Amino acid sequence: MNTYVKILILIVIGFIALGVIMVFTASGTYSLMRFNNLYFLFRQHFWKVLAALIMMVIFSKIPYDKYRDYSKWLLYIIILVLVFTFLFAPKVKGAQRWINLGIIQFQPSEAAKVLLIIHLSVMLERMGDKLKDFQKGLKYPLIWILIVSFLVLIQPNVSTSVIIVITSFVLIYIAGGRKIHILEIVAPATILVVSIAMMFNHSRERILTYLHSLFNGGDINIQVKQAKIALGSGGLLGVGLGHSRQSDLFLPESYGDFIYSILGEELGFVSAVLLLFIYLMLFAICLVIAKKAQDSFGKLLVLGLGFNIIISAFINAAVVTGLIPTTGITLPFISFGGTSIILFAVSIGIIINVGRQTVKTTELKLAQVG
Repeated sequence: MNTYVKILILIVIGFIALGVIMVFTASGTYSLMRFNNLYFLFRQHFWKVLAALIMMVIFSKIPYDKYRDYSKWLLYIIILVLVFTFLFAPKVKGAQRWINLGIIQFQPSEAAKVLLIIHLSVMLERMGDKLKDFQKGLKYPLIWILIVSFLVLIQPNVSTSVIIVITSFVLIYIAGGRKIHILEIVAPATILVVSIAMMFNHSRERILTYLHSLFNGGDINIQVKQAKIALGSGGLLGVGLGHSRQSDLFLPESYGDFIYSILGEELGFVSAVLLLFIYLMLFAICLVIAKKAQDSFGKLLVLGLGFNIIISAFINAAVVTGLIPTTGITLPFISFGGTSIILFAVSIGIIINVGRQTVKTTELKLAQVG
């Protein structure tokens, strides 16, 4: 295991440990008032974190080459699950995104992101130079992107759909796709996404309230208002762990999508900015691992999974600070959650395996030369 992989593991474990602490401090009051148990949500999060760590270890040991044989079938399955979710899953806060599995609320769109990245990496490697030709190459990955992003969009889950599209086009560009083709697709795709989003009350309300605040001033919603108060009251160094006022039911669901604001309140502006730099460091390590990967599949796999993590982190921070409309995107490894933290951990496990396989291959070649 090389140095970069070790640093990656340390960063992720650090994020998860920080998340456990922040979820405890942010959820205590709500847990006590809602469930009459100070540790209720903390315990739920702890078991999900444990599951995430186990999955990270398991996927770090599975040779990533094996995904070539099963990526298409796994994508077929998750597409069927997305269809089932849209047709039969109960609505929660105006959206149909979750399937209740008893011990966990499964969000298929999170799995769809990872599986699409894997399958696109397989396809793009096989295409090679054909990707530069729309008819002979590019149109085939576009079909998969369209199907998955559309099924996520109509839940409605605009933010995740946007991440899927952006990540997919980043992979296409890195794999050798022509800029002109990408630009010709992005413009109508943006119009389509916005048009469909405006058809659903849930997403339309978020977009319109954001635009109203942008042009007329004021706050986007109560969550963003209280999140800004939390960030502002933290000052440079914070009020101290466990001393947040906004988590005392002022900021709704402060332990989830808006946990970044509690982190800023308790640990201060310096720590909040430092956290974003560490996410950048994580992605930089992914770039190094990708560069050293032994094949194009491994390179694209690491870049896609790493990009998904960092774009999620910065979208979450942008939402908390009111820079973009409110979304349901979690802060990777830190926010309270089940599916997201487990799938992010799976992604890291796959990236670790690519790094390990690269080291093994390099050592084998050196041994043969020697």
